Amino acid sequence: MEITVKDLAHVLNGTIEGDPEVRVNRPGKIEEGGEGAITFLGNAKYESYLYTTTASAVLISRDFQLKSPINATLIRVDDVYASIALLLEKFGSAQPKSNGIHPQSLIGTNTHFGQNISIGPFVVIEEDVIIGDNVRIDSHVFIGRGAKIGDNCQLHSGVKILYGSVIGDRCIFFPGVVIGADGFGYAPQEDGSYKKIHHVGNVVIKNEVEIGSNTTIDRGSIGSTIIHQGVKLDNLVQIAHNVEIGENTVIAAQAGVAGSTKIGKNCQIGGQVAVAGHLKIADGTRVQGNSGVASNVKEPNQALFGYPAIDYHLFIRAHTIFKQLPDLAKRLYELEKRSAQKED
Repeated sequence: MEITVKDLAHVLNGTIEGDPEVRVNRPGKIEEGGEGAITFLGNAKYESYLYTTTASAVLISRDFQLKSPINATLIRVDDVYASIALLLEKFGSAQPKSNGIHPQSLIGTNTHFGQNISIGPFVVIEEDVIIGDNVRIDSHVFIGRGAKIGDNCQLHSGVKILYGSVIGDRCIFFPGVVIGADGFGYAPQEDGSYKKIHHVGNVVIKNEVEIGSNTTIDRGSIGSTIIHQGVKLDNLVQIAHNVEIGENTVIAAQAGVAGSTKIGKNCQIGGQVAVAGHLKIADGTRVQGNSGVASNVKEPNQALFGYPAIDYHLFIRAHTIFKQLPDLAKRLYELEKRSAQKED
């Protein structure tokens, strides 16, 4: 894809400083640049690169004040990061897509396809599957018996959609995602062994959900594991059986949610957060990375930190005192020693 700065500024509702006829053909890092690249300045710590970048165009905020002349053409916008999201979407949608069913795919019986389907090589689709319109399925994807996939979805290479899973519209699953595997459930036996508990439920994923590479979502033991509309899951996230995640909640990498927990709407869960099972997490909860949520969160819009997770600001104050404990212990020991000497 190649576009003039003038046309791009029109799409982004930006104003131009420099040559409006400069042509750009790809996004690029500000420190790397290169002719034909368009980059952005959204963080002040990268400002020095603005004056040395070899990119053809740069997105910057409308109110940013230049300290030195630059060679690149500027596009000034109200929100740099929102403009970058739109820009990347535009360049990404310009990538060519193949249509049709590859001859090296394996399609089961009683399978129904919508219009404008793209199915790559070595895809396996079992019987009784329903796939909507404008769906792209890359190589080595597996779709199990009875699964349903909505319109305008993208399944990248190696995705596994196991039997009975229901996927909504406009979902994107990145390589290695597994939807609908058995949960981690075993019954202890008298001899110390464990008997597997078979999971007979499914996974239901609503519209506009994005799931990162190697994330797993387990099927319900009975009933459904439910991921509501607009949820975004990073790479390497584990969602256990019968979990429910509310609309527009985001969860960062290496986080895990144990079975039957219900997370509310618009929550933000940081990386490596552990959420215990059978909990209820209120809407708008924000959990700092490396925290552990071990009890219900009843009040909405709280910020939590630590293990077990407590109020973020309380944790910061407590941690400040914690760092002083060796000195405080030493002072306490000296006071006790003086007190004992006086008593003698």
